Amino acid sequence: MSPATPEDLFAVLDRLGIAHATVAHAPVHTVAESRDLKAGMPGGHSKNLFLKDKRGRLFLVVAEAEARIDLKRLHGPLGATGRLSFGSPDLLYDRLGVRPGSVTPFGLLNDRDGTVSVVLDAGLMAHDPVNFHPLHNGATTAVAPGDLIRFLESTGHPPRVMALPEPVDGDAEVPA
Repeated sequence: MSPATPEDLFAVLDRLGIAHATVAHAPVHTVAESRDLKAGMPGGHSKNLFLKDKRGRLFLVVAEAEARIDLKRLHGPLGATGRLSFGSPDLLYDRLGVRPGSVTPFGLLNDRDGTVSVVLDAGLMAHDPVNFHPLHNGATTAVAPGDLIRFLESTGHPPRVMALPEPVDGDAEVPA
């Protein structure tokens, strides 16, 4: 089955009665590349980590763009087995239908088997709106935080909202 398109995503949001606004822009691949762009868009912006544990369980961690996350300790709060690693580009495309640089919670529309567990950073969810790529990195779509949760639940991915562990001085952190 082909991955959902942005038009498919917007149709789902409309069907759910979720207000959304999308701004087209030059493609961005990293948080650092998008800093200037985000300055003109209100709300919280994200970095999205597609991770797997030792048993192959998959996680999508949706964090505030500038959040410092301790990858060495993240497995504990997630209930993961052993340390986490990044999922491969092929696995990312297979599960979420997106390529690196375009990772988004909206990609869970493509995880029809519900194999990816979703964790939302409490710091990000304190913003209104919250902003994500609409399945590609050449645009940003804003929704209310509660509406993001409704969308995720509608795809069979009830999220956990939690504070993510920050690095202790000298510990590894996820680069922005």
